[in-house]
Amino acid sequence: MSTCERLSRDALAEHQLNRLHTLLGQVLATNAFYCQKLNAAGITQAEDIAELDDLAHLPFTTRAELSADQVAHPPYGTNLTYPPERYTRIHQTSGTTGQRLRWLDTAESWDWWGRCWAQVYRAAGVGDRDRIFFAFSFGPFIGFWSGHQGASHIGALIVPGGGMSSAQRLDAILENEITVLVCTPTYALHLGEVARERGLDLAASSVHTTIHAGEPGANLPATRAQLERTWGAHCSDHAGATEVGAWGFDCREQAGLHLNEGEFICEIVDPQSGTRRRGRANHHQSRPHGDAGYPLPHRRPRRAQSHALCLWPHLPAAPRRRHRPPRRRFAHPRRGRLSQRHRKRRAPVSRSH
Repeated sequence: MSTCERLSRDALAEHQLNRLHTLLGQVLATNAFYCQKLNAAGITQAEDIAELDDLAHLPFTTRAELSADQVAHPPYGTNLTYPPERYTRIHQTSGTTGQRLRWLDTAESWDWWGRCWAQVYRAAGVGDRDRIFFAFSFGPFIGFWSGHQGASHIGALIVPGGGMSSAQRLDAILENEITVLVCTPTYALHLGEVARERGLDLAASSVHTTIHAGEPGANLPATRAQLERTWGAHCSDHAGATEVGAWGFDCREQAGLHLNEGEFICEIVDPQSGTRRRGRANHHQSRPHGDAGYPLPHRRPRRAQSHALCLWPHLPAAPRRRHRPPRRRFAHPRRGRLSQRHRKRRAPVSRSH
């Protein structure tokens, strides 16, 4: 659990402001895109944001602006704090709502992405004794790459699922006794359909948690219920974006999303008037801390967003799961029966905060 989860509101605000000052100091020194944008708003030094209420002076940035900047200054635009050789990773958005947006990370900002995803895992009760299967193609989409990085932060066993058919992925899940599945919610349901065609009962497998990204759905009650019936597992959602990071996550109470306030400053914004205030619901998020190399200090979403948020101030204690050596029986899962080693070992779920 992040130490920020236990801070008082005053201590958390101080932590957020200090991190924001560090980010703005780096950005104002060398980032052409934000130097122009912030200077036009009267912000010439980090200390011009003296308190969090001064966030109202930060200009919004939209994805359309960033995409237009990359078109005008190909290939990566002017939102670069460091020389190109400093960056070590590139990802891009799908382009379903317009021009594809390329996003660069340094080694430091990529480590920050991993820390954000580590919060997603810890909140879902996933730890170093788990085996995590990533059912995705390892293309330029950032969501599962960052989930992969987060898994290394918690010390879990990582099993990649790229370049496989659905049947091969099911075999890998069963044969490696996977305990956590990470994929889109629609693909998790598709795997369930393929399993039924093969006579496999995934609810009897060792998977105890599914974590979803890449598309909405896992936080919708009907979809969540279907996922949990299919896999016999706890279903966890998270919220994030390529140019923002993983800013929200489920806990095992399933009462809505937690805000990762150790790494983000979150506000409520009226999409019509632009009126804003800080609080525990989200129509807008600010990215204050983690990515100085390709920053987004104040991002405005394309449309109004509405998320149910868990009102508990702290995460529940994550149950620890011990991976026990399996008792061997040799009925192969491809023949329609799950062997003893493929049957789920359920752990108790903590219901206290």
